[in-house]
Order: sequence, then structure tokens, then C-alpha cells
Amino acid sequence: MDVATSEFLTKDGKHDLDFKEQPANVHSGSSLVELYKEFVRDFPIVSIEDPFDQHNWSSWAALQSVVNIQLVGDDLLMTNPRGITKGIEKKACNALLMKISTVTESIQAALASKVVGWGVMVSHQSGETEDKFIADLAIGLANGKVQERNIMF
Repeated sequence: MDVATSEFLTKDGKHDLDFKEQPANVHSGSSLVELYKEFVRDFPIVSIEDPFDQHNWSSWAALQSVVNIQLVGDDLLMTNPRGITKGIEKKACNALLMKISTVTESIQAALASKVVGWGVMVSHQSGETEDKFIADLAIGLANGKVQERNIMF
């Protein structure tokens, strides 16, 4: 489930789940943790990507401590070595959505994530392509997961 929560973050740091309708259905980070716990309990959810804003490290860590599913850092980590290190230190997630920058940086990001037991899912940047390179990279890194929006394989 790719929530992309940063897209409906309010100016005061809350999450407006009905941002297109009134009255608003606004949640704090802690109430959103509880909502995700219910979802995981009631539905066969195995993975949540970007459940919180990329600056809300405490809510990420709180959710990670109470659910036993894959929590994928995309906006949170940005395939950035410093972001990955911070995510590991704060125990904020347990998987990396690896978007390709350079091949060298991508391999370093994957290895840094795997060494602490995280899953790694390879993905395109926002400019999709029909090239199969990410599938080849995922196999080469033994990731086992690819996030793809085009049907091509």
C-alpha cells in the first residue's frame, strides 16, 4: 500500500484523509499509527510505503515498533546514504524503495540496507521507461522485488 502521506499533510503537520471533502478527517501522527494498526489487523496488508511525511521520524518509528509488516521508506530515505543511516538509527522502517540515481550509489544504498536486514525494492524515478534495467539490477542485487508501473516483463 503506497500511502504517499506527504501529499495530504496539513500546514500544522497533521494528515487530512478527506482533503477533497469537508469536514476534514484529520489525524495526528499517533492517531494515524492506530489507524494503520487496525488496517494491518483487519486486512491482509504486508507492506506500507510512505505511511507518514518524510520529516515525521517519530511516527515512522512508532509504527515500526507495533506492526510486523514491511514499512518502505521512499520519500523518507530518498535512496540517500545519510537518510538510510538515519532510518537505521531511528528504527523508522525496514525496507528501502531504491530509486536509481547512479549505479554506484544505488548499489551502495542496497548494500547498506541489506546489511541490517532491510528489504530492498528497486523502482524507477518518476520518469518511467520501458527499459528492463531495473529488473536486471534487482536480480543482480538479489533483491527479489521491483516496483513497476508499466507492464513489460
